[in-house]
Order: sequence, then C-alpha cells, then structure tokens
Amino acid sequence: MRSWPVLLAAAALSGCSLAPTYVRPTPPVAATFPLSEPLPDARPAVQVSWRDFFDDPRLEIVSSKALANNRDLAVSVAQVEQARAQYRIQRSAQLPNVDLGASGGRARQSVGVTGTGLAATADSYDLDLGISAFELDFWGRVRNLSTAARYSYLASVEGQRAFRLSLIRQVAVAYMTLRENEERIALAQRTLASRREGLEIARLRLEAGVTSSADYDQSVSLLTDAQTQLAELRRTEATAVNLLTVLVGGPVDTAALPPPLPLAQQQMFDRLDAGLPSDLLVNRPDIMQAEAQLRAANANIGAARAAFLPRISLTGASGYASRELGDLVGGDGRAWNYGAGAALPILDWGARRGQLDSARAQRDIAAATYQRTIQTAFQEVADALAGRRYIADQILAQERAVAAQERLAETAHLRYSNGIAIYLEVLDAERSLFSAQQALLQLRGTNLRNQVALYAALGGGQTD
Repeated sequence: MRSWPVLLAAAALSGCSLAPTYVRPTPPVAATFPLSEPLPDARPAVQVSWRDFFDDPRLEIVSSKALANNRDLAVSVAQVEQARAQYRIQRSAQLPNVDLGASGGRARQSVGVTGTGLAATADSYDLDLGISAFELDFWGRVRNLSTAARYSYLASVEGQRAFRLSLIRQVAVAYMTLRENEERIALAQRTLASRREGLEIARLRLEAGVTSSADYDQSVSLLTDAQTQLAELRRTEATAVNLLTVLVGGPVDTAALPPPLPLAQQQMFDRLDAGLPSDLLVNRPDIMQAEAQLRAANANIGAARAAFLPRISLTGASGYASRELGDLVGGDGRAWNYGAGAALPILDWGARRGQLDSARAQRDIAAATYQRTIQTAFQEVADALAGRRYIADQILAQERAVAAQERLAETAHLRYSNGIAIYLEVLDAERSLFSAQQALLQLRGTNLRNQVALYAALGGGQTD
C-alpha cells in the first residue's frame, strides 16, 4: 500500500496517444513577396517598437491610452485568463484527486434487533485519505484533452496579441485619417475665404456694369462648391473623432496633448524589411493563433479515438477506523481499501463515431482556417508593398500637378483681369486647383496609412 501512489502515477503517465501526428500544412502562398526589394539599413518590423515607429508625440500618447483603456482589449485579456484557468482544470485530471475525510456517528439498535434482550448503542469514527475514480490514461484520452486545452490557451494568448496589434493599427489609421481631414478642412476654409472675396469683387463689378450676371453666378458657384466640400469634410472629421474615441476608450482631451505633426512632416520608419512569407508563420500572432487552434483540434481527435477503448479507473483509501474516538489513530485502528473498475460502452447508437467524425471535421476546418489566415497575411503584405512602391510616385506627380494648377489659376486671373478671357476660364482653373490640392492631401494620408498597414502586416508592434 505504501507504493500504490507511485504505481498510479506510473500507470497514468505510461499510456499511449491516439492523436494523429501533427504535420504543419504547407503554406498556400508564393515563396517570395511580389514587389519586394532589399532596402539599405532595413529592419524587420518585429524588431521595431511601435513607439519608435510613430514619431508623432500626440499619436504615441493616444496609442498608449488605447492600449490601457480599450474595452475590447480588456475582454481579450480576460479571455486569456479564462483559457488559462480552463487549461489548469483539464491538466489536473491527469493526476489523482486526493481527499481527506473524517466522520463520526452513533447508532442504537433496539432489543428486537440485537436478540440479546438488551438494546445496544455503538459509536464509530473514521479518518481516511482516499482517491476516487482516478482514470488510468492508457489510451491518452485525458492527456489529449489536456493538450487540447493547452493549445486553446496558447491560441487565446496569440489572439490577444493579434488584437493588440490590430488596435495599434486601427488607432494609427484613425488618427492619420483625422489629421488628413483637419488639413483638408483648413484648405477648404482658406479657399472659402478667398472665394468670398472673389464673390464680393464680382458683385461690385456687376453693380458697376463691368461684368455680366453670368460672371457673378459663376463666382457664386465657386463659393458653393467650397461650402459643400467643407461640410462633407466636417462630417468625415466628426466620424473619425467618434471612431478614435471608441478605440481609445473615452474622450481625448486634445488641449492637454502636444501639437500634432502635419502630414508632410510625419516620418515613420519606412525602412522595413519584408523578409519572406515563411517569416509570417512566426511573426504574425493571428497565424500563430490559427496554428494553435489546429493543434488543439488535432489533439481532440486522439481523445475521441480513445473513447472506443475501455476506460479503467481506480479507487482507494487508507486511514483509521475505531469505535472509540480516543483509540482512532493507532496501529490497531488501521484500515484501507482499494478497487478498480472498467467500462466500455457496447451500444451507443453511433454517438462515439459521431464525436470522432466531428473532431476530424473540426480539424479540417482548423487546417483550412490556418491556410486562409496565411493567404490573408500574404495579401496584406503584398498590397502594402505595392503601396510603398507606387504611392510615393503618385505624391511626387501630384505635387507637380498642384504647382502647374497654381500657375494656371494665376494666369487665368490675369487674363480675366485684362479682358482676354471670360470668367469661365477662372472658374475651371480654381476648381482644378482646389481638387488637385485636396488630392495631394489625400495621397499623403494614404501613404501614411499604408506604412502603418505594412508595419502591422509584417507583425510589428509586439514590443514596447
């Protein structure tokens, strides 16, 4: 009896496993990224802290507040703790539960029962240490369930990291969108003030009989165009503020924050090394989460297979029993018992087969999800690399377009002032210039958002 705990532990740990051998699915993507090119002094995104990546002090503070206060992130953290607890619960089933029990009682038997002509009263006391229904895990059922719980826990950890990375990206994108809208609103306000002055001049010229009502109406059209654009930009600005408020977890007191950098001065770390698609398998937390879920599903197949084999369990207790409380503990009061049992369902109407088929289907779903996650990650990196290659060229071209439109607008005003051209030429030039300036600001915002997308797609933002 002194060695039976050791025997139980040895029997529990010596079982086999019926889970299929795990083989990582082949990534269904190309071996290299399109449009990827080596850059001097480039660094992997995972080695660049998000604090170093964002050089705007206001954005850094806003991101910190989001990581501290975002409600969805708080839920994700709590889910990790829940999965950790579930793993601890399942893991404990691999070892016997030992219970300490004590009892005492008194019973009286009547004269008719004793047959001695006298009633009898008896006391009984028990003190024992016991194990109840401990399963000998010969087929690895309990161990595979513990393995599945462990990988589910690891999946929740990676899921929390993936959400954290996604939150950093969402906050940065929302912030850059807000900055873009603010600069576009400032441009629209300057344009609107200029066109009000132009409208006043057109009114005076109309009253003096110098121009026709058509020129005045065209000046009104220019003004209303700017007013319409300004109203739309203010609407999108309000939407961006609302989104950022939710992401941060509450209102942001902008008065207490440092001034933001203009779009043209935002200098993110653009020397990111894209590496190879295979690097994403260990750099992207969402891919690691999907693989952990696949491993958990694979282990569940082993548990489902073990259900077809006998389930053997042991019970045992060792302690003391006595009729007198004072004599309970001692050599004469020693008592023990042990036993074993086995159960094998004979007819379950296909329940175990259904559980095994369900486990296999879940594994297939997890495998497809894992491969689809890799494809999505590959697409995100490839799209961001294409943006890095071509958006900069677009900005340079648009800057030249804005300079040309400024010269055209200036020339149109001179021609109209000298009576060489009609006001329609000024109208077209002003509209084209305003559109070109707005497009340039949009491209600058798009470029910054693309840099954030590439950083996140490569698995950056995991260090502080």
